[in-house]
Amino acid sequence: MRVMDRLSYVAVLGFVLIGCLWLEIVLRTRVLRRWKRLLLAIAPAVLAFLIWDAYAIAQGHWSFNVDRILGVYLPGDVPLDELLFFLVIPLAAVLTFEAVRAVNPQWDAGDGKQSGDGKQSGDGKQSGDGKQSGDRKQSGDQKSAEVKER
Repeated sequence: MRVMDRLSYVAVLGFVLIGCLWLEIVLRTRVLRRWKRLLLAIAPAVLAFLIWDAYAIAQGHWSFNVDRILGVYLPGDVPLDELLFFLVIPLAAVLTFEAVRAVNPQWDAGDGKQSGDGKQSGDGKQSGDGKQSGDRKQSGDQKSAEVKER
């Protein structure tokens, strides 16, 4: 068995990281800076899939080619490579999601963080004219007109 064979799974994950980590730097997605938010997004899936894999392995429904993994096992006979997969792939997804948001701020990602006329942003409130009223700055005339509308 060759060393390169044992690194197959990890090498694929390395290529995934190379393919997406540049987004953090070039597009300033700030995903890694907001590590608590990232952890909250990834941790539930990691935990669920580790339990699922351990169960599937114990039942004989799931296995790994021992020639293609590092050979380090976690409790439940889950390979370390699989844990790395559960960390790297969601990280790549979040980086890609935030990169799309960075290059297309008008994209409706379903989280209320849009900009532009008639679209939600910040606190999600809209004024009667269809424009955002929550976080944007208003002149005195705009404020008094909005008070009259109410």
